[in-house]
Amino acid sequence: MARVSTYLNFPRNTGEAFNFYKSVFGGEFGGTGIVRFKDIPPQEGTPPLAEADKNLIMHVELATIGGHIIMGTDAPESMGFHVNFGNNVHINLEPDTKKETRRLFGALSAGGKITMDLQDMFWGAYFGSCTDQFGVQWMFNCNEK
Repeated sequence: MARVSTYLNFPRNTGEAFNFYKSVFGGEFGGTGIVRFKDIPPQEGTPPLAEADKNLIMHVELATIGGHIIMGTDAPESMGFHVNFGNNVHINLEPDTKKETRRLFGALSAGGKITMDLQDMFWGAYFGSCTDQFGVQWMFNCNEK
């Protein structure tokens, strides 16, 4: 079945981030759970993993609301990754009620930064945005009247 997801790269703190998201959304990690770099079979021509990287998360996924899935990985510089947090990715949540919108907004903005308080907007939605404590940007767009 087709689906849409958002993939997030973190500099060695994916586990912390996804345990936080799990506390907000509930549920269990999808697929085969948390897959670590040490779980990958060795590939011919690939250098061995550094000891410090073996327990890093290669893949994790979690359902949020409305069937939307967030996925994540640790992206260590020792493997050639360079995580640059910017303003090019937002995860847009569309809860069914203002009450649920306020709950999610409060939880995700805790320890982060509110970029726009929740408010009724001209297009008819209850809208707000924040950046969470891990630098991920969230938008909330509730159409409950």
